[in-house]
Amino acid sequence: MFDMIIRNANLSSGETGFDIGITKGKITAIEKNLTSECGQEIDATGRLVSPAFCDPHFHMDATLSLGKPRMNMSGTLLEGITLWGELRPIVTKEELVERALRYCDLAVSQGLLFIRSHVDTSDPRLVTAEAMLEVRERVAPYIDLQLVAFPQDGYYRAPDGAKALEKALDMGIEIVGGIPHFERTMEDGRRSVEALCRIAADRGLMVDMHCDETDDPMSRHIETLTAETVRHGLQGRVSGSHLTSMHSMDNYYVSKLIALMAEAEINAIPNPLINIMLQGRHDTFPKRRGLTRVRELIEAGINVSFGQDCTMDPWYSMGSADMLEVAHMGVHVSQMGGVDEKKKLFDAITINSAKTMGLENYGLTFGSNADLVVLQAADVVEAIRLKPTRLYVLKAGEIVSSSPARIATLTLPDRPASIDMGRDYMPCAE
Repeated sequence: MFDMIIRNANLSSGETGFDIGITKGKITAIEKNLTSECGQEIDATGRLVSPAFCDPHFHMDATLSLGKPRMNMSGTLLEGITLWGELRPIVTKEELVERALRYCDLAVSQGLLFIRSHVDTSDPRLVTAEAMLEVRERVAPYIDLQLVAFPQDGYYRAPDGAKALEKALDMGIEIVGGIPHFERTMEDGRRSVEALCRIAADRGLMVDMHCDETDDPMSRHIETLTAETVRHGLQGRVSGSHLTSMHSMDNYYVSKLIALMAEAEINAIPNPLINIMLQGRHDTFPKRRGLTRVRELIEAGINVSFGQDCTMDPWYSMGSADMLEVAHMGVHVSQMGGVDEKKKLFDAITINSAKTMGLENYGLTFGSNADLVVLQAADVVEAIRLKPTRLYVLKAGEIVSSSPARIATLTLPDRPASIDMGRDYMPCAE
């Protein structure tokens, strides 16, 4: 007797026609033609069932604040930071909580149930930390929210930045962040990486550092991060986010750097939407793409996961909590259009991100938590192409969101009267 059976499902691994049995929030069977009784049944009808999506890099304290206190007219990273610096001293805890909860509702509808958010600790009031800790507690039944203590204005550059970060960790924020390229000097950036990794080692915490989010090929704090990771025995617990300077680095140096990252078991978190929007702003033509070397990192065996980063905030006026949109952009900017390459980028928003976040019992295997999404697509390649409707979203085996299948009605001659956007347009052979 199962609590639920999802029948006739195509799995994200590529296998088709499986039934998924769920008991007490866990996957307790994955096989064809389950005959057992169940309390509830979903007929996937040959559509894709995937583990719920993960976003390992987001800024929930700033989300949905677009236009406050004014618009980013240049569209640049630095003006976005300036705007956030104007909003942060006047923002209230109530506003922060309200915006974050609205975003979380949107995330659930998109099948996004795991989010890591950076929380700005530069304001000594730490109202952002208070608000996000409350949000983490309130959304716990349906979203796993991880929080990073993030010194947006610089660990050394911000007044009392070091003290505020330690206080945020004492309050319950569980990951150490940093932004070495935003310190006043390269030397201060290097020192901040050393200090922050030491804090993480002493407290037994993970590290997730904004690292080299710049077009400057000489911004090489990721090298220091790899060294400090090994020095403190933090292998597998450290993530370098953005890494956009690698796009512009000398190829010989990168060949050394990627090997160092692999040795340190660094998780790499590119953010395709925001990176392609903000980088290369000082270029005329040819213009650099800015996204880090995704293909090369994957080929070196480095765990690469994609982040959304921003949604309707001072840095990015778009976004929809849709990790398939992130992967879709990743396909284009990384020029990874092959079938197997697309599958790897689907992993970047699911199993790779789960590894980055250290999630336990995540996946679509026997014994995994039944945190699943049923999509109106046949397979992961089609899912990235169509960014389809999330028909059902399950948290611990319970339906937390559902949507009707999307049908497009056509009036063209010699064409079907209607097209099921996830069934009739199957992927072509590539």
